Amino acid sequence: MHPRDRHAASRAVAYLCLAAIPFIIVSLLLVPEFLGTGVAAAVNVVVLNALLGAAAFACWRMPDRLPEWFWVAIPVGAAAAIMWMDLVTKDAGVTGQLFFLWPVLYAATFLRRLYVYIVLVAVLVAECVVTFVILTPAKAAADVVGLMTTLAMSAVIIVFLRERRDQLFEVLESQALADPLTGLPNRRSFDRDLAQHAAWARRHGGPIALLTVDLDNFKTINDTWGHAVGDQALQSVSRAMREVVRETDVAARLGGDEFVVLLRSDMRGATRVAEALAARVAAATDVPGGAPTLSIGIAVLPDNADTVDGLVAASDAALYEAKVHGRNRYACARPAARGPVSDHAR
Repeated sequence: MHPRDRHAASRAVAYLCLAAIPFIIVSLLLVPEFLGTGVAAAVNVVVLNALLGAAAFACWRMPDRLPEWFWVAIPVGAAAAIMWMDLVTKDAGVTGQLFFLWPVLYAATFLRRLYVYIVLVAVLVAECVVTFVILTPAKAAADVVGLMTTLAMSAVIIVFLRERRDQLFEVLESQALADPLTGLPNRRSFDRDLAQHAAWARRHGGPIALLTVDLDNFKTINDTWGHAVGDQALQSVSRAMREVVRETDVAARLGGDEFVVLLRSDMRGATRVAEALAARVAAATDVPGGAPTLSIGIAVLPDNADTVDGLVAASDAALYEAKVHGRNRYACARPAARGPVSDHAR
C-alpha cells in the first residue's frame, strides 16, 4: 500500500492538510452551520485543525513511520470529508464536486492501480450520496456520469504517463549500470551489489568471496592484433563469466581489462569458480591469436578481511601476487598471520 514516491506523497499530503486549516476557518465564517455554532463551533475548529496539523507534521517529519494503510486511507478519507462538506453546505455544483479531483489525482500519481480503483469507487459512492440527496434523480445521474467519466479518464492518463515514465527510467538506469561493450554490470552497479552482499553476510553470517580478474597481456593483444580483437577478448571473458556464475552471484567489468566476480561462497567454492572461469576462457576459439589467459586474486569475508574495503584490498593484493608469480593463475589471500598468499598456476 505504500506510495511509489513516499517523499513526494508525504509532502503533497502535508501541504494539503495545512491548506485545509484556513479553508475550514473561512468555511465556518461563510456557512455557520458547517461546524456548528458557539462553543461547538470552536471545539470543532480546534479538533479538526489539530488533527490536520498532526497529520501534516507526521507526513512532513516522519513519513517512514506511518503505517502502510495510511497512504490509501488518506484519499478515501478525503472523499468522505468532501462528501460531508458538500452535504452540509448543500453544494452539488461544480464548486463542491471539483474537490473530488484531489483524491483521484493523488491516487493516480502515487498509488498502485488496485488502489486507484478503490479510490475511484470511494469517490463514486461519495458523489452519488451528495448528488442524489441534493438534486433530482435525473440531474444527479447526469452529474455522476459526467464527473466520474472525467475523473476516470484523468486517472487513466496519469497512470499511463506514470508507468511510461517508470519504463523509461528503468531503461536509463539499466544503461547507466551496464558496461556497453560486454553487457556486464559496471563499477557503479558492482559497488551497489557489493554493499548488498555485505548486508546479506551480516544478516545470515555467511561468507562472501571476491574474485578480482585481470586479462593477461591485454595491452599486447591490442598492440599486436588491434583494438577490435582486444574487444573480442574482453567479450570472451564476459561470456565465460556468465556461464560460471549462479543467479545469486555477480560478475562485473570495472573497466579496461579488470573484472570482478562476487560470490556467496567460502574459499573452496571461490577457487572452483576461478578454475572453471580460467578453463572456459582458455577453451575459447573465437579470439584471433589464441585464447587469452587470466590472473585472479581471491579473498573471502570474513576469513581474509573484516570489512568490505578490506575484502577489496585483500583480493587486489592476491591478484598482484598472481601477476608477480607469472600470470595465468589464481592466488588466494590468507590472514596476515598465516602468510601473504598462496598461488596456483594453471
